[in-house]
Parts: sequence; structure tokens; C-alpha cells
Amino acid sequence: MILTFHEGACIRASAGDTTLVLGPISKQSKNFKPTNFGADVAFIPLNHLDTNGAEEAGRGEKQPFIISGPGEYEIKDVTVAGFSAGSKYGGEPRINTVYSIHFDGMSLLYLGALGDLDLPGDVLEMDSPDVLIIPIGGIGTLSPSEAQKLAVKLEAKIIIPVLYDEKSLKQFLKEAGEEGVKPVDKLTLKPRDLAGKENEVVVLGA
Repeated sequence: MILTFHEGACIRASAGDTTLVLGPISKQSKNFKPTNFGADVAFIPLNHLDTNGAEEAGRGEKQPFIISGPGEYEIKDVTVAGFSAGSKYGGEPRINTVYSIHFDGMSLLYLGALGDLDLPGDVLEMDSPDVLIIPIGGIGTLSPSEAQKLAVKLEAKIIIPVLYDEKSLKQFLKEAGEEGVKPVDKLTLKPRDLAGKENEVVVLGA
């Protein structure tokens, strides 16, 4: 699996001929540049222009399968469980869907624009995710210190922060004791690469 960061909370994950987009950005977004690549599956964490731009991930007749909201889904070689959680992203209460995704032999937990430290019990009872994608800033989402506390609680092998600016990233890395981490363009992962990792922070640059 190859993971790259676009902007905001938008992550691209691809393996073989399948591409996922997590939190695609609409062209109406006032905060970020719209998503500019095609995907097979689009995950919408909450109904906001910064995270609901599934139409930007279509190419010609090929439109992504859209997963938007809680429930269980299976598409191609991807299995997904979505859980309802809270956010005040953009300054007003919203439902934020947290997605547990099994793809390419690994588990991803994508928290979208989560603003609530209280995750649903079903999420907390799951096996620790291989990769945790967590917001660490932005209005109405977790603060860097809340994000770090939640990341430790979830015991992920690899932690990828999103929705960060320079200040929140610096604070998050400090809280995580990972100040030396430098951004990378992409993260290539195979299941065997995860052996022995625990709470390792990887910063994906746009």
C-alpha cells in the first residue's frame, strides 16, 4: 500500500489497481485545494466542503463508489466499518464518521475531522490499527495534545497526522517525543514492515 497526503484531511491510499481517497476536498472548499486524482472508493467523514468532494475523484465516466456514513461496506478487495462520532469542524456540531478499513492486508483507522475524544466503544474494542490517520488541529477537531492521548490509547503501529499547520504539527511531535521526524512525500507499507512498530509518527507532506 502506498499512502500520500493531499491537503486538509485528504489521504490517498493505493495498492495494485485500487485507489482509495479519504476525505476528498470539494472544489467549493475555501480552505484547501480540491482533490485532483481519480479513485475507486471515496470515504466521506463529514458533510463539509473540506471533506465531501467525492466528485473531484471521478475521471470521465469512472466515478468512485462513495462511502458516506456509518455501516458495513465491502467493495472490490476493501472491507469497511463506519462508526458515528462527534466533531465541531468549522465551528458547528456535526456527525463525523470514523472508518475502520481493511485494505491490502492491513488495517487503517481514519478519524476524519474527529473532535470528540469519546470514540464509540466498538472502535475502542477493535484490534489496534496498523495505521491511524488522526486530525491534530483545525477548528472543532482534536487539539495536538488530545490527538496524542487518543493515539496512545488506540496503540496504533503507525500514526499519520492530518489537518495540521506548522504550529499544531510542532506541538504534536513534541508531545509524541518525535521532534526529529521530517515530512516524507509518501509512505510505502507492506504487512511485514509493521513488525515491532508502536506509535511511530510518519508526517506526510503535501
